[in-house]
Formats: sequence, structure tokens, C-alpha cells
Amino acid sequence: MSVKGEVERADRSDLLDAGVRFGLVAYGLVHLVLAWLALQLALGNRQGRLDRRGAVHQLAEQPFGMAAVLLVAIGMAVLVVWRVLEVFVEHGDEDPGERWRHRAVAAAKGIAYGAIGASAVSVLLGHGSSRPGQKEQGWSARMMGWPGGPWLVAGVGVALLGYTVGMCWRGLSGRHREHLDAEGRSGESGSLYLLVGTIGYVAKGLAFGIVGGLFIWAAATHDPRRSGGLDQALGRLLREPAGPWLLGAIAVGLACYGVFQLVRARHLSR
Repeated sequence: MSVKGEVERADRSDLLDAGVRFGLVAYGLVHLVLAWLALQLALGNRQGRLDRRGAVHQLAEQPFGMAAVLLVAIGMAVLVVWRVLEVFVEHGDEDPGERWRHRAVAAAKGIAYGAIGASAVSVLLGHGSSRPGQKEQGWSARMMGWPGGPWLVAGVGVALLGYTVGMCWRGLSGRHREHLDAEGRSGESGSLYLLVGTIGYVAKGLAFGIVGGLFIWAAATHDPRRSGGLDQALGRLLREPAGPWLLGAIAVGLACYGVFQLVRARHLSR
């Protein structure tokens, strides 16, 4: 059998289905921890970094936490394998433009899963976390020094705003329903699952939209210290007059996103 045939057979296998379900449970768990950190910050009790690394560190501090972090690392590795396969699998009913869009989305999601997995591996190896925003500021500062650096930093911000639009559109248009099988979309429970998904997708999109805004602001002012990751972005949101309420709403939304991933694991449709 050809390599292409082997890839397509692996993508359709029951074993990969089981692995993807496991990975989505781990992915949902990370977002639930992230939501808890956001809620704690909104209530004035900051426990750690409010990003994927902070969520993994928080998970590690719980009873049997390192075992849970190991499972997250394994789950993310499986999801990366899934997305790599999706990059190379062709769907006969797709036109060329849709096929390349599908591949680009799969690659981007694979990178996101890989980043969470790398954070989990870092915790397992005992590497300490950096100061909030330090890593993001470091590479954005280096980009500022390149020819056309501010434009590159602004491009990162625009890409993040594009991600915001995509997430909000997927949630509000109901496109997230395609992630669930027929049983997961039907009845009162299905309506509830889809509502939870809508809230989750919109909230996560808006959170990263704030990050994108920080990068554009940094590019406009030529000051990389104004950029930062999710932790710094939501920390700045907290300083606004209605900041705690807005951050609390985002925390609820991130929790909804995490719950939807758990539902998706149960009612998987690939």
C-alpha cells in the first residue's frame, strides 16, 4: 500500500479515535484549570501565570498532579499526531481552496497542541516558569530589532485578531456543531452542549483578541514591553473599571470551552 494510503488508513482508525478522545479530555482539563486561574485573578487572589504554562503548573501542584501532567503531555502528543495526519489527508469532496484552508487550520491547531505538550514536558523535567510575559516580550523585542520588525510584531497581532474573528464566528454561527456526532447535537442535552460551546468559543476568541491588541499597540509605540501573552493581557484587563467582571466572564467562558472539549471527546465527530 502507498504511503498516502497508509496515512489515510491511520487517520480513519479506531485507535486514533480513542487517542483523540483521550487528548481532548486532557485539552479540556487544561482549559478548566486556566478558567480557575482567571476566576481567582478576577477575585483578587492570583495563584500563578494565567497561560498554558501556568495552567500546567497549577495542575502539577494538585494531588497526583505530576501523573495528570504526564497524561496531558501524552494527550497533546496524540492530538499533534492527529493534526499532522489531517495535513496530509485529502478529502475528495473538498475543492482546492477548502483543502488548503483545512490543512492550514490543522497545522495551526497542531502547533497549539504542541505548545501545551511542551509546557507539560517542561514541568515534568522540573524546569521553572518564567516571569509573566517574559517569554513573549523576549521574542517580540528581538523581532522589533529586525528590519521591518514593528510590522512583523503588528502582523502577529493581526493574526491573533484573525483568530479571534474565526473563533467567534465558529461559535456564533454554530459551526462548532460539526465537532459532535448526531447524538451530541440532538435533544435538550444537544442544545445545551452547543450553547456551552458557543460561549466557550467566543470567550476564548475575545481573550486572544486582547493579546492581539497588545501586540499591535507594541508595534505602534515601538515598545515591546507593551506586548505579552494571555497572562499579561488579562492582567491589563483587570485594571480597567469593569475589569474584574469582564475577567470573571472570560473565566466562565474558558470553563465552557473546556467543558465543550469534554463533550466533544464523548461525542466525537471527525
